[in-house]
Amino acid sequence: MAGKDYKETLNLPKTQFPMRGNLPKKEPEILKKWQEIGLYKKVLEEHKCDDKFILHDGPPYANGHIHIGHALNKILKDIVIKSKLMQGYQVPFVPGWDCHGLPIERAVFKEIKKRKDEVDPVEVRKKCRNYAEKWVKTQKEEFIRLGVLGDWENPYITMDPKYQADIVRELGKFFEKGLVYRAKKPVYWCPSCVTALAEAEIEYWEEKSPSIYVAFKVKDFPEETYLVIWTTTPWTLPANVAIAVNPELKYVILKTEKGNLIVAKELLNDFKEKTGLEGEVIKEFKGSEIEGLTYTHPFIDREGKVVLADYVASDTGTGLVHIAPGHGEEDYQVGLKYNLPILVPVDDYGRFTDEAPQWLKGMKIWEANKVIIEKLKELGNLLYAGEITHSYPHCWRCKGKVIFRATPQWFIALDKGKPTLRETALSEIDRVSWIPEWGRTRIRNMVENRPDWCISRQRIWGVPIVAFYCKGCGELIYSKEIAERVANIFEKESADAWYVKDAKELLPSGFKCPKCGGEEFEKEMDILDVWFDSGSSHAAVLERRVELSWPADLYLEGSDQHRGWFQASLLESCGTRGKAPYRSVLTHGFTLDEKGYKMSKSLGNVISPLDVIKEFGADILRLWVSSENFTEDVRISKNILKGVSDAYRKIRNTIRFMLGNLYDFNPNESLPYDELHELDKWALNRFYQITNEVIEDYENYRFNRIFRKLYEYCSNELSAIYLDISKDSLYCEHPNSKRRRSSQTAIYRILYGLLTLIAPILSFTAEEAYSYLPGREKESIFLEEFPALCEKVDEEVLSRWNTLIKVKGVVNKALEEARKKELVNHPLEAKAKVYAKGELYDLLKKYEEELPFVFITSQAEVLPIEEAPENAVEDTETLKGVKVVIERAEGEKCPRCWMYAQLIDGVCPRCREVLKKLEGE
Repeated sequence: MAGKDYKETLNLPKTQFPMRGNLPKKEPEILKKWQEIGLYKKVLEEHKCDDKFILHDGPPYANGHIHIGHALNKILKDIVIKSKLMQGYQVPFVPGWDCHGLPIERAVFKEIKKRKDEVDPVEVRKKCRNYAEKWVKTQKEEFIRLGVLGDWENPYITMDPKYQADIVRELGKFFEKGLVYRAKKPVYWCPSCVTALAEAEIEYWEEKSPSIYVAFKVKDFPEETYLVIWTTTPWTLPANVAIAVNPELKYVILKTEKGNLIVAKELLNDFKEKTGLEGEVIKEFKGSEIEGLTYTHPFIDREGKVVLADYVASDTGTGLVHIAPGHGEEDYQVGLKYNLPILVPVDDYGRFTDEAPQWLKGMKIWEANKVIIEKLKELGNLLYAGEITHSYPHCWRCKGKVIFRATPQWFIALDKGKPTLRETALSEIDRVSWIPEWGRTRIRNMVENRPDWCISRQRIWGVPIVAFYCKGCGELIYSKEIAERVANIFEKESADAWYVKDAKELLPSGFKCPKCGGEEFEKEMDILDVWFDSGSSHAAVLERRVELSWPADLYLEGSDQHRGWFQASLLESCGTRGKAPYRSVLTHGFTLDEKGYKMSKSLGNVISPLDVIKEFGADILRLWVSSENFTEDVRISKNILKGVSDAYRKIRNTIRFMLGNLYDFNPNESLPYDELHELDKWALNRFYQITNEVIEDYENYRFNRIFRKLYEYCSNELSAIYLDISKDSLYCEHPNSKRRRSSQTAIYRILYGLLTLIAPILSFTAEEAYSYLPGREKESIFLEEFPALCEKVDEEVLSRWNTLIKVKGVVNKALEEARKKELVNHPLEAKAKVYAKGELYDLLKKYEEELPFVFITSQAEVLPIEEAPENAVEDTETLKGVKVVIERAEGEKCPRCWMYAQLIDGVCPRCREVLKKLEGE
């Protein structure tokens, strides 16, 4: 035996599962395999008799490559889908796209270089459709590359004729309930996009605006007296018809060189400080005392009057508010109360019209601010001019400033009927499960305070509002029956039919105006708000697709969708069905850079998911998603991704080691639990505990806990403890020994379960590793299920071995000190003397023969603690009542197992017996 190469007799790993992931290259191969075997259809077939779990996909906008926020969202959804799938649910997932709306139309108009009134709507719609189709195809490929499992061959698309038809049918249901009306009301208006905007389409940014105090001369007073207002929008002054005061506030008349000035008493000092005006207060009165007082406009030949409004506050300005009902919601409500004229001297493009003074006509409102201020100064009505930085509404698409502008628009009433739509929505909000819980308060506040839903847009690319006007008498005509007829036409011909056919072809045959009997009609040319489009998806998708069901179990989107898709879907569904379209709503935060800044091209901190995949692989991106507390804003950077990559390597290497040691294992030769070595029983029971915790975390969407648990489990308990201890039996015992088979049995069971637990997150890695797993029966890991929950673990085994592992921790500390003193270089050069007392001593004595393998030392000895020398090492944080001394191991190093012993024929007694058996085979 002396000349034998003992390395050849070791049971060294022979796996083909590579050390390096090389994910960017291997992931596309796995995707190809999934496509070839039709994985999505197979998983549905596998669970066709199981309960359904429906996650309804909120449609991303078909405009450009996916960004990191898209990746976060779709990966989260995929983790949910796959975890539910592997819990035994039938989980159909139908991805979707939002295809109508302004961004696409703007891109097309930029290309054709024409204005809205210069184009053929049908041609524009065709170009918009082609544009959307291109990006749907692109984004679809990019989402698939992330490893997202779904019905990519049959997604839902809001520009599909069937979907367009269902949008109109939903509108018809609102018609039937009498909740739709048309009125001239102030709405958010974007002069750049030339359309009304919904509240969900508004972003607030810091903006510098003028800050001016203006004097309005009172008509009814003998002395020269002025009402003083403060405004940050001088351009709205041409639309002024009233000034509001609070009936309960106290006001004063301040006698100054500029005349007698009326301001709120509480704001007098601030007013004097700002304007530099001094004087004496000659009168004091309540706001209610001057209701009806008339004044003259400062630069227009027009009279206005003083009105009362409770919302007028005394925290800023003068306590008097200039009222322009055509340019503000509160102003509009005051206007209704006092029957004030609604003046809107501003056109669609934000330019002054003929209704404004000639010196303003055609001028852009933002440019007019300076001109108006100069005019006020010239006329002696400007008391102060400065600037203020404040939060101002901007269009979320073009990023331009928006205005309030009264125009004829279509609305859905929130406070009509009993119960009202608002009341129904609020009731349903309380019934739905919101994750995290603060989502309930957020959306409830929004629904409580929002105005009626403005559903009309003055654009081309979208679904028309199905309504008509009688040419004879101007009667507005719409109904559920007409909507149903038009919807049937759209389903066959698409919504383009609205622009191709005349009114008579769209209306029922022989239709006459119910008011005047006329037979000539015009079509409404406004389109529906795209939030109505996407908000109708529960009807057009959940109810229409046979594999789905209504309501959805879960909606999962970013926190901005409380005012967007979550709310639009809620209002649409409550308005037509009286119930929310979802049982639960899960919210994630935004993606930020490493320092917590919002990503922007100008800052150069944008991380593209496509670049991440190219460099690291999609599994690294998926692992990053799982590592973050996604209910808050999450951070990403190259450094963060490198850290995630390090964690990934440790998980992958653990899997690789386990696979490598199963190269000659047949699962049919697995030992029953009762015949396993106690160390392997401990490992299995710890895995049962981990499994129970991880599945509970999946059920509660706590993915960052799963990441942490599985990473720490692989790095610490598996690699650093169990597998490290098991190497000796795996490498050095006879290949067919019961001890080695026991280790392989436990490793196989743990690995099989571990791969299913990581599969929803590390989908590509789990699939690749599964393909090397001996005894696998399925074509894909995703046809497997999570391990069954363990209702009762072996507490006695866990307790004993948990204690032994803690003792190992103390030994490791002693070994580290021995290394520093250069007593040993490797643990197998050591003999560990362990000193203990009581039950711990008894336990260690019982397992004394096992301890060298547990400690990975060549020898171990258990002694009473009172015999411990002064230099004995202890670690009370790890375990009290135990001390350790490290000595050099006795004997010589065995060239086969590297343990020190009295060698026989050049090897230790254990290896000699193994070699004899191998030679005899």
